[in-house]
Amino acid sequence: MKIATQNIQKKQQPGKSWHLLPPSIILSILGGLLLAVILLAVSFGSTPIPISTIVKILLNGTGIFHFARQWDPTDELIVWQVRMPGVVGAALVGSGLAVAGVLFQGMLRNPLADPFLIGTSSGAALGATIAFVLPFDTLYGSLFSLTPLLAFIGAMLTVMLVYSIARTGGQTPVVTLLLAGVVINAVLVAFQTLILTLSPNAHFGIEALFNWLSGGVSVTSWPPIFVIAAIILAGILCSMTLSGVLDAFALGEEAAAHLGLHVERRKLLIIALGSLLTAAAVSISGLIGFVGLVTPHTMRLLFGPRHRLLLPTSALGGAIFLTLADLLARVVIAPAVLPVGVFTALVGAPFFLFLLRN
Repeated sequence: MKIATQNIQKKQQPGKSWHLLPPSIILSILGGLLLAVILLAVSFGSTPIPISTIVKILLNGTGIFHFARQWDPTDELIVWQVRMPGVVGAALVGSGLAVAGVLFQGMLRNPLADPFLIGTSSGAALGATIAFVLPFDTLYGSLFSLTPLLAFIGAMLTVMLVYSIARTGGQTPVVTLLLAGVVINAVLVAFQTLILTLSPNAHFGIEALFNWLSGGVSVTSWPPIFVIAAIILAGILCSMTLSGVLDAFALGEEAAAHLGLHVERRKLLIIALGSLLTAAAVSISGLIGFVGLVTPHTMRLLFGPRHRLLLPTSALGGAIFLTLADLLARVVIAPAVLPVGVFTALVGAPFFLFLLRN
């Protein structure tokens, strides 16, 4: 993979001097920025809590530190049970979508590729639609809502269907994969509309689905966060092992094959990982656009195209972007809350156009 990495560096040189910093420094800066944004996000709300108090509450929760409780007991409840699940959820969703974006952009050799290209979003939306029209809304008591579970299942089944349709003669042409995604997306949207139209709870279903499609991390309990965290963190770690493969793909599939890669197996693995990350993120957040598009592109411009650094910086950058977006969505027109998906689109679209122009 060293040859591929050297060639990709020559092929695409970043325009900034950030890439001259050691990776450990870059990741430390982004990690510190993420921590600061998380503390800021937990601090703001209907009941403001000083950041110093939040730090003490969180450190006390580790069992190592024992600061005197000089704050209102309800502040501790708000931090741990109300705000932290949503903030951590936003960071996880941002990381998952950003890394999925890197995977699909690397495989397709297109920096404009999006995690939702092959039908993940439409499959998740259909799963959520089914959950909204069913007469019950939880599957395992209060542990996990039926909506994210069916959204996750719908997304993964859709990806499997698209891949099986696109695969011909032991190969999966990229163009065929994208066309299959477009067709399946149209069919699933039709089924979604049909279900809502025929449902006796159509009014409720449409309203609930609209809120879900607008995007937003409104998780207020830890069990779903633990499940999604395990999936997303495992997906990111597995993605890191493919950094050399993605560098080789940047040279083209034929060049990657000449370097000794089994191209079809690697493409299947990348599709599976990217779809798993996207489905896990979408299951608790709804459809949030631009995170998987803008974040990898920005990190690539700042730190270069090498995936060994691009993957972790995109994970941290995506977490920062969506956590900050979630915070701003809660405070810009408070006490009303702006859907995070709408906010990321309003901010992400002009920002992305700016990147294209420069």
